[in-house]
Amino acid sequence: MSDKDYDLFVIGAGSGGVRAARMAAGFGARVAVAEDRYMGGTCVNVGCVPKKLYVYASEFGKGFDDARSFGWQSEKPAFNWSTLRDNKKAEISRLNQIYQNLLAGVEADLIDGRASIVDANTVAVNGTHYRTERILIATGGWPHIPQFPGSEHAITSNEIFDLEDFPERLVVVGGGYIAVEFAGIFNGLGSAVTQLYRGPLFLRGFDSDIRAHAAQEITKTGVDLRFEVNVTSISRNSGGLQLELTDSSSIEADAVLYATGRKPNLTGLGLENVSVRLNENGSIAVDQHFQTSESSIFALGDVTGGMELTPVALAEGMAFARREFNQQNASPEYEFIPTAVFCQPNIGTVGFTEEEAQARFENIELYKSTFKPMKHTISGRDERSFMKMIVDKATDKVVGVHMVGPDAGEIMQGIAIAMKAGATKAVFDNTIGIHPTAAEEFVTLRDPWTED
Repeated sequence: MSDKDYDLFVIGAGSGGVRAARMAAGFGARVAVAEDRYMGGTCVNVGCVPKKLYVYASEFGKGFDDARSFGWQSEKPAFNWSTLRDNKKAEISRLNQIYQNLLAGVEADLIDGRASIVDANTVAVNGTHYRTERILIATGGWPHIPQFPGSEHAITSNEIFDLEDFPERLVVVGGGYIAVEFAGIFNGLGSAVTQLYRGPLFLRGFDSDIRAHAAQEITKTGVDLRFEVNVTSISRNSGGLQLELTDSSSIEADAVLYATGRKPNLTGLGLENVSVRLNENGSIAVDQHFQTSESSIFALGDVTGGMELTPVALAEGMAFARREFNQQNASPEYEFIPTAVFCQPNIGTVGFTEEEAQARFENIELYKSTFKPMKHTISGRDERSFMKMIVDKATDKVVGVHMVGPDAGEIMQGIAIAMKAGATKAVFDNTIGIHPTAAEEFVTLRDPWTED
């Protein structure tokens, strides 16, 4: 028996930290978890869970309009922001309790407070020192607002869910998936939304066709997309907030959401007391087993600067616990990780973009399809779906699949399983489709796409 208090001390009770703690405790380790904010981390409290709930809420408005063409002759009801906000709070509180119960169920100690590393085997919380064989840092990321005149008037995704008053006019600054999703949410709830992005096209890193099609469809929904423009200042006046922009124009708004990136949440962590190396972007440098340059200290999830996805953090937490406490040589597989952007319409994607595939494979074949979703042939809504498949001609393997359209995320999960299993284009061609669905389009793409 070690003379230390714990075999593992986890800093951060988010998805990755809790999963690692639970599994390590299940393997017989003595585990403690310190959390100073909320159980479940970003995803449960100010990320994917409340965001998806708000996406559901925002889709009802369009649904009420669509319904009239299907025979439902009723007026669109009024939207009540406080009802959505407070029901969301109740659901998050329920999930917080579930996370606490999960740790209690494996007899892991939960310590309320911000943990600080004292040395390679000591952590302090609220003035109490704890000795541990291993320290796992799983503190995630934190929204970042750049400094400029009036930047104190901007809010982040941490605050947007719980605003006291609904913003009738909202400006969203940023071009990543968080910015795109919130622009769609508040547009659907009834805000007049303007989204600003300093680059020529948002969603950098996604397939270029997907980016262009998403911009076209999002504009149709009423979001005022403005590219190659940024904010120079924000000031408060009698009408709300006034933004001055780099193109010499100005906008008035009730709220300004900055979704311009997140940084590793390392404040007050005590890294200066140990030999933990950081990457150039400020994230914690780790090897393939999540070990830092200090051999007893590990890190995983968003704090390491990898893919900022909850399922990735969960996979890393499981791999860490299995290797360190169950003698399994486990390691996550990062190839063909599917992801979705819950904008409206949705984006779903897995595998390489066209640009990445061109750089990686000698010869690729493209398949594309665009069509009006069946629902909107009657609803009258001006919306078109887009699908794209990328095939390595040398092996016939499908190496990239991308979609903009309803339920894209749901569809892409199944596609990801096929791609992980090494599915070829011939396998897709020989699979019977489910009719009538949008998903069947992926097994009926017969003719390679060519430039006209």
